[in-house]
Amino acid sequence: MQIVNSSKKSLTVFRADQVGSLLRSDRIKNARLKNASGEISAAHLRQIEDEEIERIVLKQKEIGLKAVTDGEFRRAWWHFDFLENLVGVDGFWSGSGIQFQQKQTKSRAIKVTNKLDFGTHPMLEDYKYLHQVAGEHIGKFTIPSPSMLHFRGEIDKSIYQDEEEFFEDLAKTYKKALQAFYDAGCRYLQLDDTSWAYLCSEEQKEQLRAKGVNPDYLIKMYLHTLNKALADRPADLKVTMHICRGNFRSTWISSGGYEPVAEQLFGHLNIDGFFLEYDNDRSGGFEPLRFVNRGDLNIVLGLITSKFGELESKDLIKKRIEEASQFVDLNQLCLSPQCGFASTEEGNLLTEEQQWAKLQHVVEISEEVWK
Repeated sequence: MQIVNSSKKSLTVFRADQVGSLLRSDRIKNARLKNASGEISAAHLRQIEDEEIERIVLKQKEIGLKAVTDGEFRRAWWHFDFLENLVGVDGFWSGSGIQFQQKQTKSRAIKVTNKLDFGTHPMLEDYKYLHQVAGEHIGKFTIPSPSMLHFRGEIDKSIYQDEEEFFEDLAKTYKKALQAFYDAGCRYLQLDDTSWAYLCSEEQKEQLRAKGVNPDYLIKMYLHTLNKALADRPADLKVTMHICRGNFRSTWISSGGYEPVAEQLFGHLNIDGFFLEYDNDRSGGFEPLRFVNRGDLNIVLGLITSKFGELESKDLIKKRIEEASQFVDLNQLCLSPQCGFASTEEGNLLTEEQQWAKLQHVVEISEEVWK
């Protein structure tokens, strides 16, 4: 099925979709360790990645997904790997990781050390390989939202004394990125963003205020930056956003419904769809969806958890889709897992077989709902 949005572009709707990352195979994990220790070359590692990506793309096709990803198999992180390869950004080991519920990530961090730009980014080649093995299917690629560079990165004040100049350069950088992926053949790009979930959480907003950061300022600047980056994108480039509450070893960071940001995001962000986490009580109800004021905006309901292997009741998922349709037309809704299965290379606490069963579950339910 296709929809037409306000800019008159026709974009495919995937009733059964996925957020993007997949559990790294043992072969990938072992190859990365051997490369780090010097046992195999970078070229040998890439060959193994190629073979494993081809395998998982074929599996995605077999279970019925129409948009396939590379599982983020070449990455250690969902965000840092992309951001530290932007012009003007450096990655470093900070000594402390990101704190989740009772768990902490490795100590990677990023810093803006020069003027921002988008140059010869290595993930353009990563996308080209996905495009090649996707064949007749759509190759969906995921990158962190521009908000994440500001939210997670340090900014050298001698480089950007004026923060508004930073946001302007950030928007220009991402506009170039969108065009570069489009030129490489990409027609489905997803922006991943945890900052908006923090802005839904009173606890997290209090922590921001304690650091001297005004959450309302972030909402304003992030929305402005996103819209500048998305403006005038190619008419047939589908861009969606996944709003994530944190996903590391089956743990999370933030709680709270979408009400605090719903009017701004659903009513004012020039995007084609949202992937929303709705797999537990921490996510709140569907009432914020009343702010969806465009008939061409897709809402992908993340009702299937990626954190644990047990399959949800089909009847319960169908009932929840029906509940959401009281606020958004059923023809604008889609279904997916609530997040990826491995936002970092460590992965969530379930098996690869359980992962594929979850995705198969999404496909089967969507086929029964949207006949």
